[in-house]
Amino acid sequence: MGTQHGTTAGASAQREYERRRAKDEAAVRATWGQGRLGTIVVAVKGERQSTTAWRSGAQGERVVGQALDALVDQDVVVLHDRRIPGSRANIDHLVVTRAGVWVVDAKRYQGRRPRLEVEGGLFRPRVEKLRVGGGDRTKLVEGVLGQVARVQQVLGAVPVRGVLCFVDADWPLLGGSFSVRDVEVCWPKRLGRVVTAGEGHVDVDAVASALSGRFASM
Repeated sequence: MGTQHGTTAGASAQREYERRRAKDEAAVRATWGQGRLGTIVVAVKGERQSTTAWRSGAQGERVVGQALDALVDQDVVVLHDRRIPGSRANIDHLVVTRAGVWVVDAKRYQGRRPRLEVEGGLFRPRVEKLRVGGGDRTKLVEGVLGQVARVQQVLGAVPVRGVLCFVDADWPLLGGSFSVRDVEVCWPKRLGRVVTAGEGHVDVDAVASALSGRFASM
């Protein structure tokens, strides 16, 4: 029976944002006081970029989570915000289908275009890189591949692949999605077609239960 399991998408990122925001405000008020002056300084100073990034991340995870929740049926199970054992890190989303499992990492890069950059070729090894805007973001691909490997250890022969889903990015009107080192790169409206492609004979509920047991809710 397809369902959504456990926590709400983006919950742990939202909690971390609120923790950091409270810590930032406490630091300001320790200097400027709890009264009106402290309130003014808090408002003028605003949030640190590192704090705001957690809010943006939580928003991105929620958008992707909503796109995935719309797919849930008897052949699709979605698990959000799962803790990686032995780590403070999490897996944003796991999607179990009849064809296998998808590890979905949500990223919010407003107004910047993801693209594939290929180096090498005939006489040098082919090297695929992910660029977002003007920056090299190949580490995002490596992060997803690491999560895929952790999930694969649990599931054995069940196929596991990864997706980077960019929210609010500058995607072209035609085309745009691509893969980097076997990690699919797309946007939320495209995501459903990516993760539901293909056929197979995976026992969706059994695999979802195994994943829930290994990767607890954050």
